[in-house]
Amino acid sequence: MDPKWNEDQPIYRQLRDRVVAMILEGVLVDGDALPSVRNVAAEYRLNPLTVLKGYQELVDEGLVEKKRGRGMFVNEGAQKLLLKAERRRFLEKEWPKVVATIERLQLDPADLLRDVQSKKKDAKKDAKKDAKKDSRKGSSTDSGEEND
Repeated sequence: MDPKWNEDQPIYRQLRDRVVAMILEGVLVDGDALPSVRNVAAEYRLNPLTVLKGYQELVDEGLVEKKRGRGMFVNEGAQKLLLKAERRRFLEKEWPKVVATIERLQLDPADLLRDVQSKKKDAKKDAKKDAKKDSRKGSSTDSGEEND
């Protein structure tokens, strides 16, 4: 988690949002333990009650469960639940702003879509190249070790 906090939103809410992002990105998956309240409070120099309040929001939303004496854990299906909610929020709140910007700048949606698809293809090609490089490095290192 990033230790920088902004002034626009309460810290407990920012903490909650960071845990949500970790779940959405797959950093935390179903059944994973959240960092302890004490550890987060100490690491980021926060009041433990602030951390607890952020975690409690996650519990209230059904994303996390408390296990007495053991900590807090990501609930089964939390990522799916979050994706559904985040998609709905994006389509209701963010997408209208994006559409307005596209119209204001007189951009062609078809061109934008082609650009996104092109970048996706490039990213896949790069990932394949990196995987090939890594596999070659591994095999050349292995063969080099055998010859020594």
